[in-house]
Formats: sequence, C-alpha cells, structure tokens
Amino acid sequence: MTVTTYYLQMTDIAQLNAKTDARGMQVKECTTKQWQYNRFLYAWVGEQWQWFDKLKWSTEQWQAYAEADDLRTWVGYVDGSPAGFYELNLQAAGAVEVVSFGLAANFIGKGYGGYMLSEAIRSAFAWEGCQRVWLHTCSLDHPSALRNYQARGFQLYKTETEE
Repeated sequence: MTVTTYYLQMTDIAQLNAKTDARGMQVKECTTKQWQYNRFLYAWVGEQWQWFDKLKWSTEQWQAYAEADDLRTWVGYVDGSPAGFYELNLQAAGAVEVVSFGLAANFIGKGYGGYMLSEAIRSAFAWEGCQRVWLHTCSLDHPSALRNYQARGFQLYKTETEE
C-alpha cells in the first residue's frame, strides 16, 4: 500500500480562514493533565484512521508524553458528549505542532471539523512565542481532512510517499 504524507503550515494567524459556526460545540482545554484520557482519546478517535503508533506505548511513555509541560489537550463537546480532540506541542523556534486532531465517528460530516480546527489554530497562536503552526496528515486520513486544513488557511510545504 502506498501512503502519502502531507505537511502543512501556517505562519500568521491572519492566514486563518476561520469557521465560526460552532453548531453547539464547546471546545475546552484539559487543564488537569491525565495521561489516561489522552490515551483514550487517541485510541477512540484514531481507531477508524489506523492510528496505532502510540497504542504500543507503556504507561510510563503515555504519562511522560501527555503530562509534559509542552503538550496541551483540548476536547470538543456536543450536547455534553466528547466529540473530538486536539493536542498541541510547543517545539523549538516558536513552532507549535498540531500533534493529534480528529472527531469521533458519530460527529464526522456534521460541520464540526472546520470549527474545531479553527479553535486549534487560535489556541496554537495564543501560545506565547508561537510563530508557526504545523501538522501532517496522510492519505489514510478522512478524505476531507486535507481539504479542511487547506480551507482553514494551511499551506502545503512538503509531501512524502512511501510503500
């Protein structure tokens, strides 16, 4: 199977083409860090997209990752239910990576993705020192993922294809 990975970035909040209709979604930061919740969100949302890399992590690896000072997590809720999440990682030279971003299966195709991504971008640029927001997606992701990232203002800067 051939997998194509797309790398995208945004270097100024002014590039954001925000989707402002929340459709009832509330996005809240998880200010109390709980590695078990990050692990749950990753497995729950990522199952349909073959996110499996972190599933083999030990308890210690999950704890070190999710409770690190340079990682922040937000969850989107609809009618009291978690609908999706994103994680941001502050890196060197003012870069913030959108490490994980996704919606649970019951919430896909209902207009929440653009709003939650807009909130992710705002959250990233609000992080002190942020000069660049970047992420990567691949051809195994939802067919609308790349289109959503580009519609919000991300620019493609690198593509890699692997067998």
